[in-house]
Order: sequence, then C-alpha cells, then structure tokens
Amino acid sequence: MINFAIPGTGASGHIGGGMLLSILLGPSAAFLVLASVLTVQALFFADGGLLALGSNLFNLGLMTCFVAYPLVFRPLVRGGGGVASARRMGWAAFLACVLGLQLGSFGVVLETRMSGISSLPFDAFLWLMQPIHLAIGVAEGLATVALLRFIRQARPDLLLPGSLAQPVAAPRRLIIGLAGLAVLTAGLLSWFSSRAPDGLEWSLARASVPTELVSPVAAAGQSGPDQSATPAAPAWPAVDGGKSMAGIVGGAVTLTLVMGLGYWLRRRRAVKL
Repeated sequence: MINFAIPGTGASGHIGGGMLLSILLGPSAAFLVLASVLTVQALFFADGGLLALGSNLFNLGLMTCFVAYPLVFRPLVRGGGGVASARRMGWAAFLACVLGLQLGSFGVVLETRMSGISSLPFDAFLWLMQPIHLAIGVAEGLATVALLRFIRQARPDLLLPGSLAQPVAAPRRLIIGLAGLAVLTAGLLSWFSSRAPDGLEWSLARASVPTELVSPVAAAGQSGPDQSATPAAPAWPAVDGGKSMAGIVGGAVTLTLVMGLGYWLRRRRAVKL
C-alpha cells in the first residue's frame, strides 16, 4: 500500500519484506507469510489475481526466501565466523535484497516471454525491468538494514540462529504498538503513497505494450497524438476512506490466515510427535 517515488524516473516501488522475514523467521515461515499476503490480495482485492498467484509466489517469495537468503545472505553472514557484526549483517542483507529483487524481476520477464501470448519485445522489457527494480531493490535493502539495526538494539536475541525455533512470548505493549502502527499505516499513511506507476507498470508502458494490456494507472501517464487535453494530476495526498478500510481489513484477514495456518501446522506436528 505504501509506494515510494523513484526520483528522476516517474516510477514508484514498494517494499516486499521477504528478506527481513527470512532473517527473522527462517525461509520456510517467511514464504508462508508472503504466500498468505499474496493470497489475500488476490482473493479479496484483485491485486494480481489467482492466475498470477503462482508467478507472484515464485518471483516475490521463492527467489527471495529460497535463493537470495540461503545463497547470499547466509554465506556472507557466516563468513566472518561467530556472531556477525552489525555492519556485516547489514551488507549481507542489502546485497541479498538487491539480488532477490533482480531475480524476481527477471522472472517476470522470462514468464512473459514464455507465456506465448505477449508481443512484448524481450530486450526492451528486460532493459526496462532490471534497472528500475535495481533502484527499488536498493531502497528495500536500505529499509531492511535500518530495521535490522533497530531490532539488533531492541531485541538482539531475535537475530541469533534458531532464536524463533521455539514460540516467543512477545510483550503485550509490543503487540499493541505493532497493531497500532499497522492500523496507522493502512488507515492514514497509505494516503501519502506515490501515485506513480510501479516498476512493472512503468516498464510495460515504455515497452510499447498495447493499451489494453496496461493497467489504468500506467496508461494514465501515456499520451497519444490525437489527445487534445492533458489529464489532471491526481490529488495528493489521496484521502480515501475506502482504501483505508481495505488496508485495515486486509491486514486483519492476513493476520488471521497466518495465525490459523501456524496453529494448524503446530497441531499437526504435535500429533506426529
């Protein structure tokens, strides 16, 4: 819901959070959380849709949780021996974020090419997707490093290997604070999200995609030779009660789904033991 503008491009990006989740929860649990988010978006908000759910899970989840995390982050952190320093962990997380997003965006290009139903020029699409998602990856990497530094100061035990293998009783004040922050983000801060098309929409619009294949947000930035008037710029901040409610409800549904799946998996594991 919170897109940030990428200066000098006319595009925007948003944080996926897969690397931060992988560091805190481990790759499997992180993938489960991302799958829950994407499923709720597809089922309740038509964001991506069911037909794109598999590709989204592959590009946003698998590439980050099961490729960038184990092959980039973990080796770089372990390379120093013992507990990684804040600087070493920060660089490892930053590089893993950037690489994970590059792999995910490259997956979009390959999937579009292999679909057989797109006339999109492969080279043009590739050279648009990778640089813009490099910029987005840098922003996500910096945000991830900042959050890891905060966690390292507040709860360094959460960054130790296997720290979340057993249930952790979070303080009530922390739970209330995080819930309040989530409501504030969805209900108020989402109004200040960038109105520019995201990296994919931006790339599609500039790779000569037919208008019907481009989302209305991306198409709004295009102008044709017979266009007599320039559309008015959308209002910012975009005060929208419906969007706020959708964000709050979506967050609550996602949390319920994750907790339900976690409870079911724990019960199933207990029965097997």
